[in-house]
Amino acid sequence: MAVFTRPRQAFVIAGVIGLALSATACGTGDDKKSSKAGSAECAAYDKYEGHDGKKVSIYASIRDAEADLLRDSWKTFEDCTGIEIDYEGNAEFEAQLPVRVDGGNAPDLAFVPQPGLVKRFADASKLKSLGADTKTMAEQNLPADWLKYGTVNGTLYGVPLGANVKSFVWYSPKLFKEKGWTVPTSWDDMIKLSDTIAATGVKPWCAGIESGDATGWPATDWIEDVILRTQGPEVYDQWTTHAIPFNDPRIVDAVNRAGTILKNEKYMNGGFGGVKSIGTTAFGEAGLPVTTGKCAMHRQASFYANQFPEGTKVAEDGDAFAFYFPAIDTAKGKPVLGAGEFVVGFTDRPEVQAVQTYLASAEYVNSRAKLGNWVTANNKLDIANVASPIDKLSVQILQDKTGVFRFDGSDLMPAAVGAGTFWKGMVEWINGKDTASVLQGIESSWK
Repeated sequence: MAVFTRPRQAFVIAGVIGLALSATACGTGDDKKSSKAGSAECAAYDKYEGHDGKKVSIYASIRDAEADLLRDSWKTFEDCTGIEIDYEGNAEFEAQLPVRVDGGNAPDLAFVPQPGLVKRFADASKLKSLGADTKTMAEQNLPADWLKYGTVNGTLYGVPLGANVKSFVWYSPKLFKEKGWTVPTSWDDMIKLSDTIAATGVKPWCAGIESGDATGWPATDWIEDVILRTQGPEVYDQWTTHAIPFNDPRIVDAVNRAGTILKNEKYMNGGFGGVKSIGTTAFGEAGLPVTTGKCAMHRQASFYANQFPEGTKVAEDGDAFAFYFPAIDTAKGKPVLGAGEFVVGFTDRPEVQAVQTYLASAEYVNSRAKLGNWVTANNKLDIANVASPIDKLSVQILQDKTGVFRFDGSDLMPAAVGAGTFWKGMVEWINGKDTASVLQGIESSWK
């Protein structure tokens, strides 16, 4: 994948202008603060003062336009405190971060999407525990369900940052209205709707799991969502930690239930072909036939809103929107599958702790949300600052105290399983291999 970054000249020019303003205001070129310092706008950042001229490096997988939004989101913090945040995004982040850390070239902070990787670094004594201010801020602002994923052996190392909701089904409100179809609120209703749509000659579902080296991951999300809906969070937790075998009969049942949709030729794969076309369809393109009438539904996370072509109206009355992936056993609660990033520290200098604390604050999450295309589980987020209808729905789901949230299972597992045999096993499964053989193979790989 090509990586595009904002021209460095823009930062150089901005830096020169900022230094000139500082020198004029304070009489010294050593002051990094802009002319905003001391203004009413900077009052919220007073608690982060005292680190003027210091630099903090951050490393993550977020690139391109999203990286530009990150830089914009903490610009006022930089201007007011004089701390410079040096951000680097890398498409090979998950592979390169361990290399850098083990080679003694760790960043100050990293945004890690996999709790399993947080544990790997914590177990190797590579991470710094949170400062008192950061820990207090995190415990005040983040749900316990999220904090536990950044906790290793009783110590909180990773503070949740951005989030996404995976328990969504994308559809076309315009098409549903035209055909008289109703958004289902139960699994049984969703299956009945699928049968109704199939009878019209339209394939009710479309899916794609091709994603380069990560091919297979969208199918793992399907399995995780169904396990939560058939077995509940307790069994889900036992499965992701290997307290029960990967091929436990309850997991076999859940995979087979997912297969009643994913491996059903009557249902799949609108716009692309039959079931086997799922394995060769790029995940980013898989839901696009929803807007052309070639398929009716596509299960994918909230971030899929960014995959639709420019000009697509993503709204309840638009070209595309999403509904909550319905519960199967209502006695198991209202499960929500999701994912996100965790801010971890490899150094603990005072300015690094200040940035880590800031990223957990109300000031930061609302600053980032105002720029669009972002949600968080942080309870200090004001939903009024969230513009996108699908992001608003995501925040409502994340802040729903009746919901049962669980993190993406493959991200919780050891990488060799979650991002290895599980991904590969799902490709084999889609291509026709039986459930028992696939799950036995994944179970055998778990060391």
